[in-house]
Amino acid sequence: MLNIPIIANSKRFLFSKDHEAQSTRDHDVELETREGPSSGYNPNFNAEDAILKKNSDQVDLDVNKLTNVTSRVLNTPEASLIYDDDREFPDGGLKAWLVVFGAFMGLVPVFGLINSLGAIESYISKHQLANISSSTISWIFSLYLAISFLSCILSGGYFDRNGSIGLMCTGTVIYAGGLFALANCKSVWQFILAFSVCSGLGTGILMTPLIGTVATWFLKRRGIATSISTMGGSIGGIVFPIMLRKLYKEVGFQWAIRILSFICLTCLICASVLARERTKPVVQPFKSKAEVAKWYISSVFNWRYFLEGKFLFVAIGASFAESSLTSCATYLASYSMTRGNTENVAYTMITASNAVGILGRYIPGYFADKFIGRFNVEIITISMAALFNFVMWLPFGGNTKVLWAYVCLWGFSTGSILSLTPVCIGQISKTTDFGKRYATVYLLQALVTIPVLPIGGTLIGKGTVANYNHFIIFNSALMAAGAACYIISRHICVGAKLCKF
Repeated sequence: MLNIPIIANSKRFLFSKDHEAQSTRDHDVELETREGPSSGYNPNFNAEDAILKKNSDQVDLDVNKLTNVTSRVLNTPEASLIYDDDREFPDGGLKAWLVVFGAFMGLVPVFGLINSLGAIESYISKHQLANISSSTISWIFSLYLAISFLSCILSGGYFDRNGSIGLMCTGTVIYAGGLFALANCKSVWQFILAFSVCSGLGTGILMTPLIGTVATWFLKRRGIATSISTMGGSIGGIVFPIMLRKLYKEVGFQWAIRILSFICLTCLICASVLARERTKPVVQPFKSKAEVAKWYISSVFNWRYFLEGKFLFVAIGASFAESSLTSCATYLASYSMTRGNTENVAYTMITASNAVGILGRYIPGYFADKFIGRFNVEIITISMAALFNFVMWLPFGGNTKVLWAYVCLWGFSTGSILSLTPVCIGQISKTTDFGKRYATVYLLQALVTIPVLPIGGTLIGKGTVANYNHFIIFNSALMAAGAACYIISRHICVGAKLCKF
């Protein structure tokens, strides 16, 4: 008889219903058979001939509590890499969709502001920082993005151990405080301190619980659920540029940012109430402060994750693709005005890109869950974005009609980058480790993001068309490299075969 480890869920498979209340959290357990007379069903199976293991430690098991164990054959490439029992996830219902709505509301300011950086950059570069070079100004937004992604690492382990509420409250206060301070900034160091550091730190703290809570409620429909929640970023990217452009003229920069801050604060309060994990983590208390420090330091960065080839290349691919996305979005408005378009047209292009991004999140997410697979869709859409950069933006960016077509197609193809990245990470991870692994990816992305925007600002230089073309080539190459890394990760998982994955 082959010794086949059976992964079961203790709550569903190893305890009868009258003991169910004792299991307050799902744990993965491993039942290893020592020996058996033959393959197949063994009517004379003795429970004492089995070892129950939890987290690699042997556990004593009361034989009377052992009931039937049902095994399932996972014979598809996609199913063979599922790390969770899909019967433990509601994948729908009122509570689950309220969590999605809460995450949606929270991501309106969190991702929405990232999608609207161009509306802030184009204004301050012509007013408060008119005498400052574009490469210096770019550091404000580069540090904002880097700190946003870097601070994700601080919240990943905390979320897996303690849940979302503490992170949501802390992140909301820091994020909103930074935005209110932004209204009074007049010099580079003030913008960096208020916007880059404070709001960036709040963004990173909020990002993991907003995405992670959705992952605890959905498995089979995780792609579409995450896509719907990240649509909040597109809504913010549509509303914020239009709102800011109008408010700049009517009430000035200070009150425009203050009004934006109140809106963001309201959305985050709503998210704090609704976006909660499915089960409250139940963990053993730490014995000492040294143990607390040791655990959190080890959870902040686990370099062993990068020893997994599939995880390593997903992390690199996501870092390249999202860095290219944010860099292009930041300078799109400035590029449009350089090409002779009015400020109104430039801001409207940002809005159009984010509006089309709603479809770019929902449609790929739907096809990823139902037909094609998450990795396949991510590879296709990232490759499309790189292609549009090379064949439309680079050679024909001076033609306003082509530029409009490019903005819409690019907005659609990049919509899935933010929405499917966490889903792809979740597909190769256990849900109980999702927070730490998601945060680890964004640690790498922070390191990639730090130089990308300053390099872009240096390439743009004085803002000539030739300089912008160099900028386009650089970011297009980053996007193409991101697609290549996802292809490598997929090949490690399922090889070159054409299948849903």
